[in-house]
Amino acid sequence: MKTLLHMQGLTKEYGKEKAVDDVTFSLNKHTSTALIGPNGAGKTTILSVLAGLLKQTKGSIVFDGEITEDFRKGIGFLPQYPKFYSWLTALEYTEMTAKLSGVDVKIARLEAEKTLEFLGLGDAKKKKTGTFSGGMKQRLGLAQAIVHKPSLLLLDEPVSALDPIGRREILNLLKELQASTTILYSTHILNDAEEMMDQLLFLRKGKLVEQGSMREVREKYANPVYKMYFSSSEEAARFVELSPWSARQENSIAFIHIEEAKPLMNEVLRVLSDSNLSLSKVERATASLEEIFLQVVNKG
Repeated sequence: MKTLLHMQGLTKEYGKEKAVDDVTFSLNKHTSTALIGPNGAGKTTILSVLAGLLKQTKGSIVFDGEITEDFRKGIGFLPQYPKFYSWLTALEYTEMTAKLSGVDVKIARLEAEKTLEFLGLGDAKKKKTGTFSGGMKQRLGLAQAIVHKPSLLLLDEPVSALDPIGRREILNLLKELQASTTILYSTHILNDAEEMMDQLLFLRKGKLVEQGSMREVREKYANPVYKMYFSSSEEAARFVELSPWSARQENSIAFIHIEEAKPLMNEVLRVLSDSNLSLSKVERATASLEEIFLQVVNKG
């Protein structure tokens, strides 16, 4: 698979503080990659450097085999909170951004119309953007990011402000877009990343602390997870309190993470016996991306 972008040793400093610290990764063509990390981890800074909104302090970026600043004409960027000119219609706004992004003025309107239609805004193209709902604005923001057919699409928390239906619609559109572009996507909604991303980049305090495919990350961090079913949430909470393992509770179920080599059931039975708790069922489950994320960002 051909590499579209390689970032080497990227560092962004503000005085003595490093917002991004020596980050290196590559993006293959027509793949989706998630930047995952808590607030302040450096996700938006990395996207802003790639989009040309910030200048890195150190490091190099190779785009399609070349070290050049001109690669940004091949990038589309959707910030977390896109802003619009409320007096423009959706078509006027998208046509304007198409021209600014280098689309020939002779075809800019046609490309804007096609893009709005693709994103489900065809019927609203003559409405002023100031009348748009949150979901419509997110689609319009995506329109300005893709109207010039970029090689790389940068998305900063693109669905964080949407309801479940709106989030699902945008995710489906992104899956379609992957056939024609490469996507780098920051998110804290881990279920979304789990569903559609080919590669995961975990950031903590500006450093890249883990990267790999979903399968690779699962194999490395997903110690067995067991679901322990109790008769009440109080019993589950009591078990979590007494458990010598990493554990959490959801209603009447306790989840425990444990290394395969440990004699699980003997130790579980001992805890149950000592605390007079009754267990109705045990199931082995797959660790969620959220659970893996917590392991990754809390290590070290």
